[in-house]
Amino acid sequence: MELSEVRIDKWLWAVRLYKTRTMAADACRAGHIEIGGHAVKPSRSVRVGEIISARVGIITKTVKVLGLIDRRVGAPVAKLHLEDLTPPSEYAKLTEVRHQPVFHPPGLGRPTKKNRRAIERLLSDGV
Repeated sequence: MELSEVRIDKWLWAVRLYKTRTMAADACRAGHIEIGGHAVKPSRSVRVGEIISARVGIITKTVKVLGLIDRRVGAPVAKLHLEDLTPPSEYAKLTEVRHQPVFHPPGLGRPTKKNRRAIERLLSDGV
């Protein structure tokens, strides 16, 4: 069955740009998703051939829609429905952040569980 249209929040979730559909919808509402330089609402339909810019973590991914899906599928199948046009400089931002030393002031003792999770989230953001 060939789909004629799919909501953008559903498509972003199905091709695994966002972990949940709610996160994809929130990104749309926050203006992090653009098509043709314009921010889009979560209910906007996606068409094959459109270029989508999505801010995911600290990088902005640029993808071209190659196919429409509305259900989450395996990663190899999801890759068939999009073409990654993200410049390498965006991915370089991730390595820069990972190689920055995490500052923990001396004399404060060991980081708390909350601090440790924040540090881990910072180091794994956008992966």
